[in-house]
Amino acid sequence: MIEWNEVLAKRLDAPLRAWFAEQSLWKERNIEPVWQETRKEFEGELTLVLFGPAKAAGVKPELLATMLESFWPSLTLENGDPLIRTVRLAGGFLNLGLSYAYWRQRWSMGYTLSTQGHLEMETTPKRSKIVLEYSSPNTNKPLHLGHVRNNLLGDSMYRILKSLGHEVVRVQVINDRGIHICKSMLAWQKFGEGVQPKDVNTKGDHFVGHYYVLYEKAFLAQVEEAIAAGVTREEAEATATILQEARTMLQQWELGDEAVVNLWKMMNSWVYEGFDITYERLGIGFDRNYYESQTYVLGKNLVEQGLAQGVFRKDEKGAVWADLQDIGLDSKILLRSDGTSVYMTQDLGTADQRQKDWGFDRMIYTVADEQNYHFKVLFAILDK
Repeated sequence: MIEWNEVLAKRLDAPLRAWFAEQSLWKERNIEPVWQETRKEFEGELTLVLFGPAKAAGVKPELLATMLESFWPSLTLENGDPLIRTVRLAGGFLNLGLSYAYWRQRWSMGYTLSTQGHLEMETTPKRSKIVLEYSSPNTNKPLHLGHVRNNLLGDSMYRILKSLGHEVVRVQVINDRGIHICKSMLAWQKFGEGVQPKDVNTKGDHFVGHYYVLYEKAFLAQVEEAIAAGVTREEAEATATILQEARTMLQQWELGDEAVVNLWKMMNSWVYEGFDITYERLGIGFDRNYYESQTYVLGKNLVEQGLAQGVFRKDEKGAVWADLQDIGLDSKILLRSDGTSVYMTQDLGTADQRQKDWGFDRMIYTVADEQNYHFKVLFAILDK
């Protein structure tokens, strides 16, 4: 029997033995209930074995099951909700299905049953300040099914941790700058003809995502054209005109070019309007938003500090790297040779700023497992 079932069965023993003692059939016998985990092919979670008590009373298991019908409603939670939802007899085995109310309290509050048949806290967990990150979308496309899953997981953890008494700060980092953002900006500049989401009655994040797709189509067309002219695919992808334009736009953005920054602000505002609609539909909220456009600067400063201290190295082209081979990880680029940052750069800045903002005990990132390596690298760099 799994651990929570063992605890539950032990807590049920006392009220059930008391019930046995009250019945005239067992007045001179000390009946010990026998419990087991319900077999998978039957409905329920906990099974009471009836053969022993029925034999001691000289009755059939079916009659004992009928007699017990008046007992199960006496088992309640603290708020009066029933503990038992279903009771099913299978031969000499009485399979009990626990109530939905029990599961809500069990998994969110760490409750177990008291000897009186009520729920009480098993232990008092140590209260912590926890920063919980989830969602964290890019502003070049709409929230997709993976984001929905991530939001539901994050919000569920928030509710569970908060119900346990922890102070939980809900955050997201909005990835609102970088080469991928410039790609959708460049495509709108080239193909948008000044059209805005309201002009075509389209949700803002979907509208911007459309131009990101248009960029990719234009990029692939240029690559195929170059390959047809005899260039290798690798060279064609690296030298595609539209990619060079996007990189130039990113450099202009980092230099504060007014026209580029204004375009960036306008298109991001469209995306935020779309995100807000989705979050409202999901019932999702955050206590603080962080923006890559702000934290990447903090990350660049940390990288420069690490370079000055000899923690990082600069290659012959001017790119800055973190060497992690000594702990079984690959080298990680932190600043490109043109001085622009990468995703890891802003993660470094964001992590540092959050600790300064909240002084948290724990930080939880809600991410897909394909990002496990990224976070191993992040934590290793932070340790340096």
